[in-house]
Amino acid sequence: MTVWFAVGAVMFLPTTQEEQTGQFCTILVVDDDEAMRKLLADVLQEHGCRVIESESGKEALNVLKAVVPNVIVTDLKMPDGGFSYLRQLQVVAPTSHIVVVTAYGDSQSKAQTLECGVQGYFEKPLHLHDLKAWICQMCFLNPCGNMPFCK
Repeated sequence: MTVWFAVGAVMFLPTTQEEQTGQFCTILVVDDDEAMRKLLADVLQEHGCRVIESESGKEALNVLKAVVPNVIVTDLKMPDGGFSYLRQLQVVAPTSHIVVVTAYGDSQSKAQTLECGVQGYFEKPLHLHDLKAWICQMCFLNPCGNMPFCK
């Protein structure tokens, strides 16, 4: 039996054993900056993750109606973003690990972000090895499936 996944208006067919059995790490990358979103998606895909991209908070919340990712990497200041969006993520995807990557890093924003239940916080410019290490740590604590770059 073939199962297609619908994400927003996009349909995709699982192609690997990990995807078909659900043992594949799924990461939702949310950022209105297309270059940043594509960079993160490309790096994570190259390392064996299934990546779903969204360009706004509203779009991400719609994606979460169909898919519950292991990890959500999200910007803070973007269309339909902000602290209320982060609180909504916690409600809609309570089992997902959430990390914020933002260019607007100040101590007050960081404190408010963490109060929203977010587990990780990085300021741009982002060092990709730091983000990968954080993902590995979260997936070690709560296994996310196939994470080749964590081995």
